[in-house]
Amino acid sequence: MSDDREDRTPDPDPAVPEPAVPEPTAPEPDDPVRPAGSAVSVTPRRMTLLLFGIAVVVFALDLVTKIAAVAFIDPRNPVELIGDTVTLTLIRNPGAAFSMATGMTWLLTLVAVGVVIGVVRIGRTLSSRWWALGLGLVLGGALGNLVDRIFRSPGPLQGHVVDFVSVGWWPVFNVADSSIVCGAILLVALTLFGIEPSGGTTSRKGDAA
Repeated sequence: MSDDREDRTPDPDPAVPEPAVPEPTAPEPDDPVRPAGSAVSVTPRRMTLLLFGIAVVVFALDLVTKIAAVAFIDPRNPVELIGDTVTLTLIRNPGAAFSMATGMTWLLTLVAVGVVIGVVRIGRTLSSRWWALGLGLVLGGALGNLVDRIFRSPGPLQGHVVDFVSVGWWPVFNVADSSIVCGAILLVALTLFGIEPSGGTTSRKGDAA
């Protein structure tokens, strides 16, 4: 009888909790460890996509409106929208935006090509949404008018741009012209306020903030 009592193990005291054993945790496959600098490289890629997305929208809108203007507007019979103040007047412009430099079509074509190349190169390093918006507007407008200069009569590099919007005394323009002007104004404003393409800001003394 004494041996049986000695062989029995005492029951654990229910009032004393057992120590918790931590469970081994495995690394989550959906959250890998990012290498240093990888978070910075994502932003320029997104800003580049935003830039090209805006440019595509502007280019498509410009192309569609020009096709519609050529098809439905008689150059001899402008369409009045708001009396004589706002009309749809179809003209063929050999010059730059707002009918400037009409005798330098080939040079303007080369300038447009340079603008497109420059915007694409700058857009690959952008980290600012505002700069992406401004450059996207400029790129879309430049491509819209460049297509006219290459594919419309009288020939390649000499093509006349289709303009059709007339507002008061302002020269006749199109969607591409207005997009270029708005984008350029935005870029100038960003420069004046010290907002850099990288997303940082520069104080008046030239120190990066």
